Amino acid sequence: MYIEQIYSSCLSEASYYIESSGEAAIIDPMRDIDVYLEIAEKRSAKIKYVFETHFHSDFVSGHIDLAGKTKATIIFGPGAEAGYNIYNASDGEEFVLGNNVIKVLHTPGHTLESCCFLLLDECHNPHSVFSGDTLFVDEVGRPDLSSKPGLTKFQLADMLYDSIETKLKPLPNYVVLYPGHGPGSACGKAIGVELHSTMGAQKQSNYALKAGGKEDFIKKVVESLSEPPAYFFRASQMNRNGYINIEEVLLNNCVPLLIDTVKKLVKIETASILDTRDGSFFMKAFIPGSVNIGLKGNFSLIAGSILNSLQKLIIVCDKGRERESVLNLASIGFENVAGYLDGGFEAWISHNEITESIDSISSEDFEIRFNYTSCTLVDVRNQDEWIPGFVAGAKLISLQNLEAHLSEIDMEKECFIYCTSGYRSMIAASLLKKHGFSKVINIDGGMEMLRKTKIPVRQLSNFSN
Repeated sequence: MYIEQIYSSCLSEASYYIESSGEAAIIDPMRDIDVYLEIAEKRSAKIKYVFETHFHSDFVSGHIDLAGKTKATIIFGPGAEAGYNIYNASDGEEFVLGNNVIKVLHTPGHTLESCCFLLLDECHNPHSVFSGDTLFVDEVGRPDLSSKPGLTKFQLADMLYDSIETKLKPLPNYVVLYPGHGPGSACGKAIGVELHSTMGAQKQSNYALKAGGKEDFIKKVVESLSEPPAYFFRASQMNRNGYINIEEVLLNNCVPLLIDTVKKLVKIETASILDTRDGSFFMKAFIPGSVNIGLKGNFSLIAGSILNSLQKLIIVCDKGRERESVLNLASIGFENVAGYLDGGFEAWISHNEITESIDSISSEDFEIRFNYTSCTLVDVRNQDEWIPGFVAGAKLISLQNLEAHLSEIDMEKECFIYCTSGYRSMIAASLLKKHGFSKVINIDGGMEMLRKTKIPVRQLSNFSN
């Protein structure tokens, strides 16, 4: 038996390669399928199955392309209906993989077709469970993403409780838990930092598994759910109905553009410029109107939350990272990329084109400069991050909601922005600059560094405060 977790920090998504006696199965593959093909080739194994825990909303899965390359069978749970060939497994059905068996556990709640896959060892004993978006480390899946009309989040949470109580909690404590997502994913409210756990550990630490009955479970799981990112519906439909082969997407989107072409596209077709360089370089100089989302962080999740999938995009990136930028956008269903600036930002500079910059200061300097009456402070973290503490007097506006709340920020005042460490605050600063805010200042190091100063910190008792 061989198990390998393939984790994408860009998506906060975990997929899995499982192998036994030369036969392999992939669970919830990412759209870039090369990694699975390479592992299988290296290990001289044949990919037999592609298991999908559900129709994903937060990313476009690579299941269709992978099955096309390997002739593997795509397996979904009961009731799944797709626009391509799939095998609908029954609850409890078992699939032989070499000397091991993968057993289907139908666990509706996150979605109706949601399943977990239980890996049984050579003696048919439970070894590990691949829980998809049903159960995460210290969290459970959100119950508000069903595509069935009229089905409420309360009804799905009711199903989720039953699924966990009857299918997952009875598993032995030693069973390894391999979830579908890690921290940062919008598929759960506050997913833990560990990328795997055990059922025993989760029975001890996961608030949802310790709930005092169904009513308490539903209340805790449903309360304070943020709005799902706008791209979720589109990604879900692509996973359900099918999509363009990734090789064709790369061919159409990964196109070099000259500076004059970039200018024309921005002016005539109102294309948006997406700069995927690290924020530390972006802040020093960038093309006016650019939005910065660095590739090093939760790039795809944030891009899907703040960009319009229907608007044409032009990429500015470090040389050699053009394909990565296009592929990461395609992973969330963003395929309307006109191309990338040929020669990167260096080409823009060498042609003496106009640039802008963003000021950034240390937490110590902020402590000296900030004045509540003459300045504005914005905390662009997520709701769950505000509860442990935020700077007193800060406006609490999560990054994905920033553009909808621009009217709450005074354009005439200096605007200081912070997040946890500086990644999201630079993105927010670029959005404000794009909308005409000239006095934007990023706080380097974010809340991690602000806590080390004497700046007063407040706490929320819950999301509703």
